[in-house]
Amino acid sequence: MTGITDEGIEIDREFAAPPTAVFAAWTTPESFARWFGGRDVQVPLDGLDYRAEVGRAWSAMMVLPDGSTIDWAGEFLEVDPPSRLVLTLTDRPLVGQRAVLTVDLTPTQTGTRLRMTQQTPGFTDEQRLGTIAGWQTFLDVLAEIAES
Repeated sequence: MTGITDEGIEIDREFAAPPTAVFAAWTTPESFARWFGGRDVQVPLDGLDYRAEVGRAWSAMMVLPDGSTIDWAGEFLEVDPPSRLVLTLTDRPLVGQRAVLTVDLTPTQTGTRLRMTQQTPGFTDEQRLGTIAGWQTFLDVLAEIAES
């Protein structure tokens, strides 16, 4: 199912790549920088601190097409290659509240099934639908990386 849940959002998606390739796209800094934000957003490597290790903080700076920036931060809670990644994230690092994002990867006959959930505390349904749409554009680019 892709849609709104009681806790936030859920995305189910298939990739024509093995779980190891999809997991690597999530956890390799250079790959993450290429897909996080989609096609029109830049995540410069010099603004990215992203090493997938349990208990380690991460941060990223997105540069939007108009030149404005969004700072992201979080922490890795679970790193279980190539099947599970759990991290927190926020685009308001100074606030302190973090949403939990869980990525489960399951092998299929044709590649990988991704099931992703994200908490969205305080979001309206419209904001949740926008978050799903945003993630889908990010995952379009991730698919190109993992499937190449």
